Parts: sequence; C-alpha cells; structure tokens
Amino acid sequence: MATALTAEAFTKLLACLDPDRERAGDKYEDLRRTLIRFFEWRGAPFPEDHTDEAFNRVARRLGEGLEIRNIRGYCYEVARLVCLEALKGADSKRDPLEADDQCAAAVAGVDEAVEREIRLTCLDRCLDNLPAGGRKLILEYYRDESRGRIDRRKALAETLKLNREALANRAQRLRGKLEQCVTRCFNNKMAI
Repeated sequence: MATALTAEAFTKLLACLDPDRERAGDKYEDLRRTLIRFFEWRGAPFPEDHTDEAFNRVARRLGEGLEIRNIRGYCYEVARLVCLEALKGADSKRDPLEADDQCAAAVAGVDEAVEREIRLTCLDRCLDNLPAGGRKLILEYYRDESRGRIDRRKALAETLKLNREALANRAQRLRGKLEQCVTRCFNNKMAI
C-alpha cells in the first residue's frame, strides 16, 4: 500500500470535489461510502483500506499536478484498479505449501457458493419489489462496465429529462435501497 494521505493532498482532493469545504466534506463521505460498497460487492478483503488506498492514489496524482475534470469518475476507475490488484494479490499470496484441510476448503467453497446464490436470489426479489421505472433505471444504469456506459447513461438521462448528476443521485439512492433490502433478505435467510 502507498503512503498515507497528507493534509495538503487531502485538501486538494476536497477542493476537487467542491469549492465549498463543507459540501466537499459531504461529497467525500458520500464517495467514501460508495467506494466501500464497491469493494464489498466485489468481494475485496478490507474494503475500507482499499478505499483509503484509492483516495491516496488520486490525491498523489493531484499533488503531481494532474488536472482531473471528473473526480468521482476518476476515483471509480482508480478503485477498480485497486480492486483488481487486491483480488489478484489475495490469490497470489497463498502459500502453495500451506497445510490446508481439504475438507474445510471444500465446505468453505460450497458455503460461498450457497451465500452467493442466496444473495442473487435476494437481489432478484428486491429488484422485483421496486417500481417498474426504478427497476428499469437501476438495471440500465448498472448494466455493464463497458466503455459505452457513459453514452448509455447520457441517453438515459435525456430520456428521463434529468441532468447526469440527478440521474447519478437517483441511481445511487435506488442502489442504497437495494443494498439494504438485499442485506435484510440475506440476514433473514441465513437466520433460518
């Protein structure tokens, strides 16, 4: 992991989020929560640490003089790279000579598969509980991670007669509701 975030670098990061320091702090906290969820949903260990690493890298680039027009988008891209490194690193750090109990590993694999299946079932149920417009919006907004997502989201915003920030806010609120619903559903099913 990189060095810690300095006060000067953090100030530059906040200034990129919003010129008003208080609003910048709110945006930082919102972005931090979003990135933590990003890492959690992708199964990265220690999501808070990886979020800090993403912010450290962005701040370091700002300190090097990089001009970032879309700070949120840039943070997501850096987080995506940090996540790939974390997931790859977790696999490569395993000692092949570890004395693993084969049965425990097999059971853990089955448990993970069962948990994933339960989460997907809960996600389907929670998506079905959304109003049709909300379900369509969230599915279209998060459809894939391809390069064309920017144009697709722009078209979606135009169709809904929203600016892109309002669309992003609406999608974020819906995603938050979905996450709460999936967590509740998952916890209920695991308690059975």
